[in-house]
Amino acid sequence: MVRFPRVVVRAVVAAVVVCAAATACGGSPGAQPPQTTPPAAVTTPPPPDPPDPAAVGADELGMVPILMYHQLSPRPGGEYDQTPAEFRAELDRLYREGYRPITAAQYAAGTVDIPAGTHPVVLTFDDSTTSQLRFTPDGVPAPDCAVAVLEEFAARHPDFPARATFYVTDDPFGGDPRALPWLARHGYEIGAHTATHQDLGSLDAAGVQRELAQNVRTIGAAAPGTEVRTMALPLGSSPADPALALAGSWGGTDYRFEAAMLVGANPAPSPFGAVDPAAVPRIRSGLGRVPFDSAYWLDELAANPETRFTSDGDPQRISFPRGSAGDLAPRWAGRAAPY
Repeated sequence: MVRFPRVVVRAVVAAVVVCAAATACGGSPGAQPPQTTPPAAVTTPPPPDPPDPAAVGADELGMVPILMYHQLSPRPGGEYDQTPAEFRAELDRLYREGYRPITAAQYAAGTVDIPAGTHPVVLTFDDSTTSQLRFTPDGVPAPDCAVAVLEEFAARHPDFPARATFYVTDDPFGGDPRALPWLARHGYEIGAHTATHQDLGSLDAAGVQRELAQNVRTIGAAAPGTEVRTMALPLGSSPADPALALAGSWGGTDYRFEAAMLVGANPAPSPFGAVDPAAVPRIRSGLGRVPFDSAYWLDELAANPETRFTSDGDPQRISFPRGSAGDLAPRWAGRAAPY
């Protein structure tokens, strides 16, 4: 065996280390490590300022249509029902006439964030039927149910998002356990409609609170983390004490809603005006089947555009013609921007 001097061994080891380091850096032995240049900072331009409110005719003290739907059926059996084709046609009309959807909770809270020059509309669905939401075997909304129609429409019109409020009972959507979690994940509002669809005007105070607290409890169990912020009165009937439609407690469960929805029969006032939170009016969507329905009121608002809520595009301010200042509720004065 040949023995090499220690100094030679040390030199060879050092050379191997240098070579390996250079090769790992993608170079050749003896090359300097490559110099890296930090990536240039990416700056996102700020969003453009909203247009001048006067230029878009902004009036955020105008009326808001809150539409009430029930069943979608190929053969409507009730005066509040529509075919899927009629529902699509109504969505088309709303879109063409500049309406953009918000939820009932957004209306109640005054968080109206839609483009300048457009008008808010609230789409509400009562009774949580399978005509509103049911699933295919693959777990997607079935064709021609209300949610599927909304999702399809939004896919074709990204500036009209699939946004609506569903007022549910304790056996929602045929008892399908997928339904409420699906709605919550996809940004729909889930509201209360009592546990068993009771006429609240026929119940005592304890019965009213039981129906609503149990309903809130059921929704929370099915879709944990869901905040139930609004409710719809079954049959449009208020409790003897209307305040119990908004807040109460039963069996260790409290409830507190920002708004209680009626059944009819006219547009709602601006959320920044004189709103009675225990009795927010809705419009029945009957397409001529009931008096003062959605077709009637959309015609009226189109003929009198100065009466409807028109957004200024800035959710932090409330714009309106100076002559309407007396219609602003005092609690919103800090955001007022009359012109």
